Amino acid sequence: MSEKVSSLAAYGALGMPLAMAALPVYVQVPIYYTSHLGLALSLTGTVLFAARLVDTVQDPWLGQWIDRLARRGRLTPMLCGAALLLAVTFAGLWLPPLSGNALAAWLALALIAVYTAHSLLNITYLAWGARLAPSTAGLTNAAGWREGAGLLGVMLASALPTWLMNSRTWSAEQGMAVYSALFAVLLLAGLLALLRYAPRWRDPALTVAPNWMATLANARFRQLLVPYFLNAISVSVPATLALFFIADRLQAPRWSGLFLAIYFAAGAAGLPGWTRLAARIGPARAWRLGMALAVAAFVWATLLGPGDAPAYLAVCVMAGLALGADLILPPVLLACLIPPNEQPAGYYGVWSLFGKLALALSGLTLPLLAALGYQPGAVAGGGAALALAYGGLPCLFKLAAWGTLRAAEFSTSEEPST
Repeated sequence: MSEKVSSLAAYGALGMPLAMAALPVYVQVPIYYTSHLGLALSLTGTVLFAARLVDTVQDPWLGQWIDRLARRGRLTPMLCGAALLLAVTFAGLWLPPLSGNALAAWLALALIAVYTAHSLLNITYLAWGARLAPSTAGLTNAAGWREGAGLLGVMLASALPTWLMNSRTWSAEQGMAVYSALFAVLLLAGLLALLRYAPRWRDPALTVAPNWMATLANARFRQLLVPYFLNAISVSVPATLALFFIADRLQAPRWSGLFLAIYFAAGAAGLPGWTRLAARIGPARAWRLGMALAVAAFVWATLLGPGDAPAYLAVCVMAGLALGADLILPPVLLACLIPPNEQPAGYYGVWSLFGKLALALSGLTLPLLAALGYQPGAVAGGGAALALAYGGLPCLFKLAAWGTLRAAEFSTSEEPST
């Protein structure tokens, strides 16, 4: 048993550095390039949009390419090259050698390189997890280790870059150089653990590697994409609006770090419970219970206002526990639906595209709130609209996802074929 646990821990280790890279790129890059490096806000926004568009649309083709490499036994060189590219370009993102107008070009190239390398690693990593075990319980355990390590990486990425950039000991650039060095070390360690000590990718003789469009011929995969996409929007909307809600609706901006820490800690703490529940009732039914818990949390959030920060702590705990179900159960359901003679990465390429598209669409809540009269920092106007967008919209999308996830249909074939 201890050997099995150690091998699953070795698989999960890569989740931490991958999360450590993703969050700063989405959260810290805009303010870093505008406030610290002097790039114009409008130009920064244009570059970010274009790079994220490339990041979103390339994933299905990357998944198809990964499947071809797996069929030829060439995954290891690709993973090593992608890790090296990610480590170098992630550091280059924070330490640009150019300035002025050329800085925008550097930002665009660095972001596309970081996104591509990260997607290659992440899609392969998810597909690897789909072939680790012959049972739903085994797949759920592997996903629990992966997402637990990922949540630890998110917590580090939430606090460490800000602390390093604001330290009196060094400049913002030096602080991010330290973070980049730490990230590179953890990335190397995680990849080494995956390649040497994690369970092997099962079924190495698979020969069918359909193009990404052919994966959509799998009717059960199409059915699962609908609740997955709706649920992903329901998670992305409050993630986009959380800091606005805390600052302007609760009027407790100083508590934002504590709220986020409790949210992610609750997500990590709930992973073992969701793993055990999925083993008893199946991942589809367990996921529906997680959705119900999230709806209860966000309905409550819509009723909160100034002075309700202590009550919001309970919302963070409930929503964080529900997050654990969102993290580990959908990829397990997908793994169970991939035919045993097909390579899995093409499926996860399409899966990743829908997740990133949900994240992009959640950004539309900002102009929607502006149209409804909300302005950041102006607590006198638009507060009700902010509360409804933060708590109400996720409930609508969660309920839509809950309704489209037909647990009875998935429960009959939740065990992967062997």
